[in-house]
Amino acid sequence: MAEHKAPGFLTRLAYGVGGAAGGIKNNGFEYVLLLFYSQVLGLSAVLVAAALWIALLIDAVSDPIVGYWSDNLRTKWGRRHPLMYTAMIPVTIAYFFVWNPPGDLSGLGLFAWLLGFTVAVRLMYTLFEVPSTALAAELTQDYDARTSLMSFRYFFAWVGGLTVQIVLFLFLLKPSEGDPSGFFHITGWHTYGLLGACCILASITVTSFGTHRHIPHLKAPPAPRKLTPLKVLGEIWETVSNPSFRALFLATLFGLLASGVSATLNQYINGFFWEFSNTQITGLTAAVYVSSILALVLAPIAGRIFGKKRAAITIGILAFTIAPMPVIARQFGLLPPNGSDELYMIVLGITVFDLALIIAYQMLAASMVADIVEQNELVTGRRSEGIYFAGISFMRKLAQGVGVLTASFILAVAAITPGMRASQASDEAVRTLGWGYALTLLSLWMIMIVCVSFYRISREDHENNLRALAERDQAT
Repeated sequence: MAEHKAPGFLTRLAYGVGGAAGGIKNNGFEYVLLLFYSQVLGLSAVLVAAALWIALLIDAVSDPIVGYWSDNLRTKWGRRHPLMYTAMIPVTIAYFFVWNPPGDLSGLGLFAWLLGFTVAVRLMYTLFEVPSTALAAELTQDYDARTSLMSFRYFFAWVGGLTVQIVLFLFLLKPSEGDPSGFFHITGWHTYGLLGACCILASITVTSFGTHRHIPHLKAPPAPRKLTPLKVLGEIWETVSNPSFRALFLATLFGLLASGVSATLNQYINGFFWEFSNTQITGLTAAVYVSSILALVLAPIAGRIFGKKRAAITIGILAFTIAPMPVIARQFGLLPPNGSDELYMIVLGITVFDLALIIAYQMLAASMVADIVEQNELVTGRRSEGIYFAGISFMRKLAQGVGVLTASFILAVAAITPGMRASQASDEAVRTLGWGYALTLLSLWMIMIVCVSFYRISREDHENNLRALAERDQAT
């Protein structure tokens, strides 16, 4: 059975390293893929957003399937690990080809290449993401230890994605005359794809093999039963009907709509709105290392002192009101001019502090999902870790797809077109970009916090659920 104490450091490390694969994939797809395919390769931003959204839609449908499959799979290697091992090689190859399209492709041919390989990456990665994330609820039942596990996971997700992106901007995109950002250095993008693919493979390998020894102690699948399509759908519906899950499900929807907008427009805000140099953008990106370390310390402490729900809401309100404030302040002329060292230091300081809060919120929210498992087991008699984490993953993908699409419309309204350099954007275009970015984020994040407030499981509720399950097991 799952452990009631905190897993050892090596287990937390092995589990956490798996987050790097998702961080690398998400950073690539959300932060720079639109920039690469639209601004560099010349594909319409709407077509890029459409490809990403279609891939997300197809992938999202696979999440509940993989979640249910991993909850009920019966093998000598348990429920989760066979799927994790299956994902390793295919996702690595597909991610490489996303960033290495043939040089003669353009238009619909390039669109088809992008769509095909992003679908492949997302489907194969789901085979790792859903079962590996679900392990958090099986490796321990301790309320605070789950926050620690998720903190390691999100720490490596941010650090992994961040490191590969820093390498891209600092070493791979070589500036030249007429291209001071280096964005149009194609060879650098190809190398970025190779590096990302290798790191994804290493991340999946460490988590899969590093948690393999725990297989004998993980939860067994439900008792064999005759399953029909209707029964499967009925069990999934019964599982996701939990009120606390619905609260987190909706919070994920609005939070990740905002994340999709933020991630997609991040480089545009840095390049067009603030007019930062490539070196300054790299510095902003590198500063997130500090944010990740602060969050790794903050989230477990806040969850232990205040409880996960209260800590998540408090940290979330603070984080998500601060995030768009520099852009809004600039619109009213309250910040130093672009190009000044003072402006850069202000944005850098706010970024470090605010991102630490955002990451800490994500760690706490993810841990809250794991605590629903025992409450649901009391009602249904089944452990459904895979379904719960698949449900959150499902909403993450749909929301981010819509977020990317929303970001592309903001770019269209601002009249920032494919191939445009920062110096070519009008003042009105930059102002429109800033307002669209700031107000969209602020609105979506506040709705997210309202949704989190409907989550119902406290530390005491979790302990009561564990006691009730233990008493039921003893009775049988």
